[in-house]
Amino acid sequence: MNVSIGINPITWSNDDLPGVGGDISLETCLTETAAAGYAGIELGGKFPRNAETLAPMLERHGLSLVSGWYGGHLLQQSAKDETAAMKEHLGLLKQMGCKVLIFAEVTCSVHSDIEVRASQRPRMSKDQWQQFGERLSDLAKMTADDGVMLNYHHHMGTVVQSAEDIDLLMEATSDEVQLLLDTGHAIYANADPAAIAMTYSSRIGHVHCKDVRPAILKRSMNRDSSFLTAVLNGVFTVPGDGCVDYKTVLSIMKEAGYEGWLVVEAEQDPSVAPPAHYANLGYENLQSLLCSL
Repeated sequence: MNVSIGINPITWSNDDLPGVGGDISLETCLTETAAAGYAGIELGGKFPRNAETLAPMLERHGLSLVSGWYGGHLLQQSAKDETAAMKEHLGLLKQMGCKVLIFAEVTCSVHSDIEVRASQRPRMSKDQWQQFGERLSDLAKMTADDGVMLNYHHHMGTVVQSAEDIDLLMEATSDEVQLLLDTGHAIYANADPAAIAMTYSSRIGHVHCKDVRPAILKRSMNRDSSFLTAVLNGVFTVPGDGCVDYKTVLSIMKEAGYEGWLVVEAEQDPSVAPPAHYANLGYENLQSLLCSL
């Protein structure tokens, strides 16, 4: 399977919870990323946002920039307005040689509010789905024309969370809209990541590899905890340390000819889950899984 393994800096610090890992420097993050063997890393809040500074910084550590998250508001504005809003972000990704832009609709989302229960996440009406799909398709065509494929990130606490939401998203959009498969968010939303991979393998352009601790997930669901509360309680971990059937998911992606990034993205509290340890564990487990295919 011809893939590259990257990581997200959320292992070290959480942009939605600035106090979590806020004391860990970007230099520490990059040093430990490279030491673990990763080929690249995604953007985080501590990263400089200009290629002139960022490129040599990553080069010193032998790392590529994989991609970066963009929170959109297509339920509130046109694709043209969104294009203007994301111009700087897209420009940085292009300059850094990224082929993927990670997009999630965050209008009325609750994923970044620790006070709001998971059940209060927003939902779209039938009419909203149609308009959203059209706007997202137009936006994806624009990024594709610039050589960067928009990959939609289904995410807890947002309008695209469940398996049904993913189906509606894929039905409402053109093929230029690719899907970011996030194994951990799928399990959290009571969806089967292997089934998603099987159904949409031809449109999956990016993969986030996080695992789930089922006992903590069950407790979080029973209590209707906020998403961030569940994160702090340890609901996520790195691949091979939870309940996700990665061998099946990766076998499906291999059969489909997937050749993109596999990105370890397992947000935890670094004071409880030492980042260097889990970065190494995630890389070693993914490498072992890939060798077993």
